[in-house]
Amino acid sequence: EAENSVAPAISCDDPMVQDRLKSALNNTLNQQAQSLAANYANDAEISLANGVVSEKTNGVVIDVQNAAILQQANENGMTTCQASVSMTLPSEDLYQASQVQAANNQPSLQSRLAQDNIRINNNMLIDDAFTYIVGTQGGQVRTRIAGQPALITVVADVMAGSVFKTAMDEQRAQRAAERSATQNNDTTTQTAPIRQPRTVTPVEPIRPTEPTPPPTINKPAESQNSSTANTQAAAAEPSKPATPKTVPKDETIDMVIIEDNSVTY
Repeated sequence: EAENSVAPAISCDDPMVQDRLKSALNNTLNQQAQSLAANYANDAEISLANGVVSEKTNGVVIDVQNAAILQQANENGMTTCQASVSMTLPSEDLYQASQVQAANNQPSLQSRLAQDNIRINNNMLIDDAFTYIVGTQGGQVRTRIAGQPALITVVADVMAGSVFKTAMDEQRAQRAAERSATQNNDTTTQTAPIRQPRTVTPVEPIRPTEPTPPPTINKPAESQNSSTANTQAAAAEPSKPATPKTVPKDETIDMVIIEDNSVTY
């Protein structure tokens, strides 16, 4: 009789029962998402920041509707209940997870949900036949999830997939930034030496253009045959080869002009 008097107090739709069920759902979801995310990260050899999975699972809105008795309280005072449990996920997480599933050739979310009799309404996933057990233990109300509900497994996988995708995208972005940084360093170091030879190269062709007169050396050599021109050739000979050799020096150019005046006929 004591058991019967306790039974109505802990009905399936009792607000305390609902709260306990929600926290049990959240804890179970978090545990499953943690282990699934760790598997994804280990396979890809990346590390996940602490607390990211918990942040994701805490963002899932859990609701319980239409709670009813599925099986009356047994001799231990445990009542089996059934309710419509919904989990509303951020749209971004659903999108991220669908990309991971496609990349890994996994079945789509829709096909998995259909297999497990889970309805999807926009970004809300609903199990209309979610089973849980209610009872008292040591004077405390206890709520326990029955079995391993597909709803929790699917949502945990979505959360883990989303966390994993975000971590992978961040790592790719970091690598790309490092690559572009090293490329920028390369271009700046390359541009400096390229500019220097450009200023030097135009100076060099100016010098070789002047030494064209050396053929004039042969002409005074021919005039050496005449004894009268010998003395004039002797004076003219040193002046003419001197001009190509010492073109850049201004002083010798004046000297050449003076010698030319003495040679005038």
